[in-house]
Amino acid sequence: MSAEQPAKALPLEGTSPYELRLDQSQGISESIVKHALATGDMGFIHSFTTGSAVDGPGVRVVAWTTGCQWRCVYCHNPDTWSLMNGMPVTLERAIEGINKYRHGLKMMSGGFTISGGEPLMQDRFVIKLCRAAKAMGVHTCVETNGMLGERLSDDEIDAIDLVMLGLKSWGDNHKQVTGKDIGPTLEFAKHLAKRKRPIWVRFVLVPGLTDNESDVKEIAQFAAGLGTVERVEVLPFHQLGKFKWERLGIEYALESTSAPSPESIKRTCEIFAAEGLQAV
Repeated sequence: MSAEQPAKALPLEGTSPYELRLDQSQGISESIVKHALATGDMGFIHSFTTGSAVDGPGVRVVAWTTGCQWRCVYCHNPDTWSLMNGMPVTLERAIEGINKYRHGLKMMSGGFTISGGEPLMQDRFVIKLCRAAKAMGVHTCVETNGMLGERLSDDEIDAIDLVMLGLKSWGDNHKQVTGKDIGPTLEFAKHLAKRKRPIWVRFVLVPGLTDNESDVKEIAQFAAGLGTVERVEVLPFHQLGKFKWERLGIEYALESTSAPSPESIKRTCEIFAAEGLQAV
């Protein structure tokens, strides 16, 4: 399958995941998009970044995919919501993007992470990339909201060395934060635990939105009950993606929200730690 390249293609490697990239798949036909999603022979990628130390263990190469059904009110990359904002990248090109760093990744106890957007919107592409990375001896990680986890077979789940699972909030507040119910995410988490797959939980702490201690405790108890959660990352809210909302003309509800205080971050970590979890 040949990919129709946009007239002004950006380089695959980006300077930062906060780089605004739009309409990279302009001119790609609907039939090519459908074929790509069905086969995984091509993916839609915002960018690759290298040298990340915050997207899994060690030093990582990260592929940022496009396409997401969630509308998290604190999202710092709303340009990744649309699949068509991603660059059409053949599977072979993406594999080469990993292959050229494989020796360094092994030496630095790192690996390859697929984030987004929501990677499992492109589940066939993601699994093919993970299997190719594992064949090189490279550690694989997928960062996901878990909603589409049912798309993966058990064998495909086993091709992922680590799942970084976003637990955004709890109960009714989850839908306020993301626009979606939490049920599918919890079911995927339980299935990962049944498969004894390592999980890192990611929780974004937003003052006035996700910092309710009762909700945090519910999340902590659920995560602890899984038995395979190795780490909880409490991520302080920031405004680094605010300019994207403005450029895209999307109403931004957190205009006046400040970063959480050090005391609030510490207290949240303590709630997770009280359930026996390593929280950082």
